[in-house]
Amino acid sequence: MPQIDSLFVTRLYRAPLSELGKPVDAEELDASCRAIAEDDAAGQAWCEENGYPGYTSYASLDDLPWRFPIFKDLKKALNKHVAAFAEDLAFDLGGRKLKLDSLWINILPEGGMHASHIHPHSVISGTTYVAMPDGASALKLEDPRSARMMAAPTRAKDARREMQPFVYVTPKVGDVLLWESWLRHEVPMNMAEGERISVSFNYGWG
Repeated sequence: MPQIDSLFVTRLYRAPLSELGKPVDAEELDASCRAIAEDDAAGQAWCEENGYPGYTSYASLDDLPWRFPIFKDLKKALNKHVAAFAEDLAFDLGGRKLKLDSLWINILPEGGMHASHIHPHSVISGTTYVAMPDGASALKLEDPRSARMMAAPTRAKDARREMQPFVYVTPKVGDVLLWESWLRHEVPMNMAEGERISVSFNYGWG
């Protein structure tokens, strides 16, 4: 019998945010995200100027854990999840820890989407989910080998999950997803009538 091994695996971490560390008040986090979006004139202006549907604090607020206690609690919980993921990835951090270097709010209304992208200059990126109404879009992850497949045929529709060119992950409210920052991903169009709310973040090393 031939031997076929899977090499260079791509890891995806998924867990309830409350599983590690002090629980984060989900209702307070939701209310805070909505209040910040309503008051952040600079963020609203950036979204309008750049054609971003809905709201993101990515370009306007870079100190949420300092401004709001609920985001300080969130940071503490995320630190534990990222440390667990870094251990699973067998990173040799040289005695240092991965540190949160950006954290931002995303609010996508019906019809909103976020195009395919990566997170340069970071090690681990992720999202925790605050509001996911019925029909809210999943996270779409792209096989990192896609650009190197050249003349390869497409995959069969019933191919094993690890062989699919795209994997869709539907998170629940309170979930945290983590992946290595080079992994290309996107948020397809939100088909729900309600707002899809999440908080995304990057961790760096050094």
